Amino acid sequence: MGCTHSSNVDLTRDVCLHHFDLHRVIGKGSFGKVRVVQHKRSKAAYALKYVNKQQCLKQKAVANVVRERQLLEEVRHPFLVNLRYAFQDEENCFFVLDLMLGGDLRYHLTTKGCFPERVVRFWIAEVSCGLAFLHRERIVHRDLKPDNILLDAAGHAHITDFNVATYYTPRRGHTSVTGTVAYMAPEMLHSARYGYQWQVDWWALGVIAHELLWMKRPFDGTNVEKITQRILNDPIVVPPCVNVNMRPISMEGCHALLDRNPRTRLGCGNVQTSLEEVRRHAWFASLDWCALQAKEHPPPFVPDPNEFNFDLGLEMDEYMLAERKPGSKRHTPIDMEKLSPEQRKLLVEFTPFDFERPARRTHFTQNSPATAYYPTHHIVAGAPLSQTTTFVGVSKDPSPASSATSSYSGSVRSSSDTRYIHS
Repeated sequence: MGCTHSSNVDLTRDVCLHHFDLHRVIGKGSFGKVRVVQHKRSKAAYALKYVNKQQCLKQKAVANVVRERQLLEEVRHPFLVNLRYAFQDEENCFFVLDLMLGGDLRYHLTTKGCFPERVVRFWIAEVSCGLAFLHRERIVHRDLKPDNILLDAAGHAHITDFNVATYYTPRRGHTSVTGTVAYMAPEMLHSARYGYQWQVDWWALGVIAHELLWMKRPFDGTNVEKITQRILNDPIVVPPCVNVNMRPISMEGCHALLDRNPRTRLGCGNVQTSLEEVRRHAWFASLDWCALQAKEHPPPFVPDPNEFNFDLGLEMDEYMLAERKPGSKRHTPIDMEKLSPEQRKLLVEFTPFDFERPARRTHFTQNSPATAYYPTHHIVAGAPLSQTTTFVGVSKDPSPASSATSSYSGSVRSSSDTRYIHS
């Protein structure tokens, strides 16, 4: 599609947009788009997510963007979409992430319908590995849904979009209502606000499993109030079986994750042994977990390499609107005195990051050391939590099909979904 306009770029200096050739758009969110890019020196391909600063300020999402940037520096795992570079210019903040060309699970649900049990079980197992890692690092995702699970070209599942993720502490729980309503756990929605922790992610995984198996969420409705009441009170209703080979154990696996009691929910016994608890469940007993965790287990579903696996309308939108590519504005000196507090926060705290440089640091003073999945990096995790309850933004998307454009950004939702963003 093109490349950045600078021809004499010093590729040994701090990374910036001119270090990359820009290619096709593969995602779209509230703050900007996601493009395929290629690093000019290494020739490695990545996904570039850019966040427009004015849109970020308008939606009062500066704290979320900064926290996502800081959190992604501290984690790296085979089943996460990992951060490779971060930088900013006058107009945008940039995340350079692992490139996932297989599309998100929402896209595949929309285009192919429900999936066989063995495919769903494999994806749920891989996502469980990523979730268990995050929880051991004291991180709760809070917006797990098909839109935020991306497949690589081989068919392996990866968790993305940490925009509302945060740290938790065993001493007290969060009370903010954050994420997408249809995937929220009962303890997050309960009017008493008892507080919640990492267990809410396992509930969301149960909703995803149910949706992938039966192409219908267990609790749905035409508005937020109806969805909330059904999550809190209604029994799980399994739709008429659309797959004649569906085994009862699949339903048992979903129900174990969709336990309204977070103490007895599958994966929620102990944060250090949650993955082992999932492995012991009968639904997953036949999997070779050692091979799966090493990505040596052959994926039962491989995205078609001859298909785009993303919404083709994204590129059409770009051609029709003749969008100016990021980084094409002439740079002018910044007067810090004229910046608002939020503008200064974004400028100062969205710091550059380069994964090739070994120093990784924590941005949270109360984090405690943890063992990294990749031993070449020292990762620390954990942080104090806020007990304030705030609704910062609410948005809806009337078009179910448009949710396929949310890869990497997680900001486009299917019909009747409402996403609360807490800062």
